[in-house]
Amino acid sequence: MSVSVVIPAKNEAVSIGELVRNLVQAPRIGEVIVVDDGSTDNTADVAARQGARVISNPYSKGNGAAVKMGARHAKGEVIVFMDADGQHRFEDVPVLLDELDKGYDMVIGARQRGSQASWGRGIANKLYNQLATYMTGRKIEDLTSGFRAVRSAKFREFLYLLPNGFSYPTTSTMAFFRAGYSVAYIPIHSPRRVGKSHLRPLRDGLRFLLIIFKIGTLYSPLKLFAPVAALHLVLGLAYYAHTFSVDQRLSLATIFMLSAGVTIFLIGLVSEQITQLMYKTNDPAEKH
Repeated sequence: MSVSVVIPAKNEAVSIGELVRNLVQAPRIGEVIVVDDGSTDNTADVAARQGARVISNPYSKGNGAAVKMGARHAKGEVIVFMDADGQHRFEDVPVLLDELDKGYDMVIGARQRGSQASWGRGIANKLYNQLATYMTGRKIEDLTSGFRAVRSAKFREFLYLLPNGFSYPTTSTMAFFRAGYSVAYIPIHSPRRVGKSHLRPLRDGLRFLLIIFKIGTLYSPLKLFAPVAALHLVLGLAYYAHTFSVDQRLSLATIFMLSAGVTIFLIGLVSEQITQLMYKTNDPAEKH
């Protein structure tokens, strides 16, 4: 199978050259595409000199937007996505490809202990992994890793779902699970990045909290809404039991909690049906 490597990059001139040079010389790799996401340094020039095919955005559109741009232009049957900041090693690419050859549709490099940039991000990623494991019923080892090999045709099915920001790994992983595609994890060690991170702790921390809810609504909304609805119903019934035993009355708080529980459950049910239709519409087998 022909292999394309897609590298989204923004102001990564310090690290992009060595990575591209090593990838261009590696076996099985047919092309290296660097998507320059509005860099203000010479990232594009450095990558081009080392043999990469460079696609430049006139302004920064986001990591996810760069990934989608690269996926649209990739010619290979398999696409390997990597970061340009030195956290993903070119030596691990053959390991991902060998695992993909076993019949998987996506293989993800799962960062091991000590590979997280900070303890805060490590805790956050662990929370995401546990929630995604609950939603899918399968062990999720690294939901936010951007180092992955995918079958290009299947990845392009979900381009319309992918956000323009940093959460494309989460969305694509959950979409593959939802579609019934095979996903595998390979343990990797991720070195510290070269240069300054583009993540902002406060802004992106709040954004990643929203990812938790997006995971639920993207994969199986009812699994997210049903427990919340049940909690409201239980609290409503418990408060009704209390007020009835003390004052022999039905309080407005009880009515509100019970109504909220039913409403949340119905919203989850409708969301589940919408999700089913969304994936059915995007299924190539259904289109033929």
